[in-house]
Amino acid sequence: MRILLVEDDAKTAALVREALAAEGLAVKVCGCGNDALREVEAAAFDVVILDIMLPDRNGLSVLAQMRKDGCRTPVLIFSARSEVNDRVEGLNLGADDYLPKPFVTAELVARVRALGRRGGESKSTILRIGDLTLDTFARRAQRAGKTIELTTREYHLLEFLMRCPGQICGRRSILEHVWDYDFTHGTNLVEVYIRRLREKIDEGFEQKLLHTVRGVGYGLKETP
Repeated sequence: MRILLVEDDAKTAALVREALAAEGLAVKVCGCGNDALREVEAAAFDVVILDIMLPDRNGLSVLAQMRKDGCRTPVLIFSARSEVNDRVEGLNLGADDYLPKPFVTAELVARVRALGRRGGESKSTILRIGDLTLDTFARRAQRAGKTIELTTREYHLLEFLMRCPGQICGRRSILEHVWDYDFTHGTNLVEVYIRRLREKIDEGFEQKLLHTVRGVGYGLKETP
């Protein structure tokens, strides 16, 4: 599961990120509403954890904009503001759950997992680009009916790229979503795994699906 955590308090963000990461969840953190909107537009998440009190815009306005833009990702709102009106407004705007601060991390993790399962029920488990398919339930990749053997990290990289069809994903975005690393200039992890993945999904096929835009990033699409 990939989680977007929108929280401007560094201590709270670190606590939540650590608790979710300990459960094997990948967490992307951003500290303001406008950044959150850019993130949900650029990449696929399973759950968004959204604080109401943000420095640039109210979290409820972020939620309203997400739903207006057609984003159906489950959203858990949390805030130190516990007024009933805030909870009601958030739910009316399309929030899926509400958790007041202070909270117990075990309950937060349980609620996030429940939302992830609920959101997954409405998603197809089959991702497809051309004759390349990825069954996210069976964790099986195939091209033209031939099974492709992938390591765990190669699978996560392929899934991330296939959830962003036609988009060019930069190194920073890939590192954050696939490895949960902050951007590091010195690492060549992305290049190494892109090369391995290209060999597995494109070698022997006339039509290449994994494309590189030099200086920008990588993407999966049927045409160059």
